[in-house]
Amino acid sequence: MNLMRWEPFKEADDFFRDFAPGVLGRWRLPAELRSKEFEWAPVADISETDTEYLVKAELPGVKREDVKVTLDDGVLTIQGERKLEKEDKSEKSHRVERFHGSFSRSFGLPENANTAGVHAESKDGVLNVRIPKLKTQQKKKAVEISVK
Repeated sequence: MNLMRWEPFKEADDFFRDFAPGVLGRWRLPAELRSKEFEWAPVADISETDTEYLVKAELPGVKREDVKVTLDDGVLTIQGERKLEKEDKSEKSHRVERFHGSFSRSFGLPENANTAGVHAESKDGVLNVRIPKLKTQQKKKAVEISVK
């Protein structure tokens, strides 16, 4: 039986190295892709307590004024933009993996969400959107329908 050494990041490193053949230690996109902006979306966690729903979206490097949270017809939308940092001529980049540009995420809200009380706060690169639940929830009763 032959043993193989497991290198979990080898495939990722090979992927990035293939973008810049012949340029050791420097990652660059091919010329045809450099001018295009990649679409990206922040990751989000959704949780629930007895009184509210909580949407936590990771937005590192995005300023509070560059984020817009809207609620329309039962759909919560988080959109904004991560701006490209100004390039420093005295600094040489070896690898650039962070995405920039516009983003948008939408989430459908349940029927018991109190859309009038939604509020959002941003702190330390995390956007927290709190959606309170309606206090009185009308439970749907089972109705027997006769077949004629």
